[in-house]
Amino acid sequence: MNILLKEAVPEQAQAIARLIMQAMNYDCCQYFAGPDHTLADFERVMTGLVRRTDTQYSYRNTIVAVDADADEGRPVGIMVSYDGGRLHELRRAFIEAARIHFAQDFSQMEDETGPGEFYLDSMAVEEAYRGRGIASRLLLDAVRRAQVLGLRAGLLVDQGNPSAERLYRRVGFVYKEDTAWGSHPMRHLVWGGV
Repeated sequence: MNILLKEAVPEQAQAIARLIMQAMNYDCCQYFAGPDHTLADFERVMTGLVRRTDTQYSYRNTIVAVDADADEGRPVGIMVSYDGGRLHELRRAFIEAARIHFAQDFSQMEDETGPGEFYLDSMAVEEAYRGRGIASRLLLDAVRRAQVLGLRAGLLVDQGNPSAERLYRRVGFVYKEDTAWGSHPMRHLVWGGV
């Protein structure tokens, strides 16, 4: 298998949105969509956000893993990451989309990152491609991009997802603090090197 990491392009927006939803988990997606909307509605909104250049979920903030031996254009994994100091600017589009499409107000949402951190927002690998080192490659690529920008890579991991935390620690992330996001217990991990 020949997995390549590439910068995303707008034509991959729907596949990227689907992988972002996997990373978020479907309960969280449904929470954002609200009781009167479906996951398909949320996917349409997320696809639009990925196509844009001014959102945290933009294709410009996304590295895709593609299988060069299969369909080179279809992402089998993604990493969405960005300068945490730009969170409020990049989040505006999501807040506006939720208001327009779902009649939801997330303007008071907690910050999951901030200045000085290159935030690894969403990472997912298609189930058929898991266990092949793709997630590790995406993580290490994000760390490299953080270093180029002079920022420290960081992420939140659900305290109820120990397998994800083991992966992050194995590639060099270290515990910084317990925190919460959306009233959900999380751990803040930062790059500590290996």
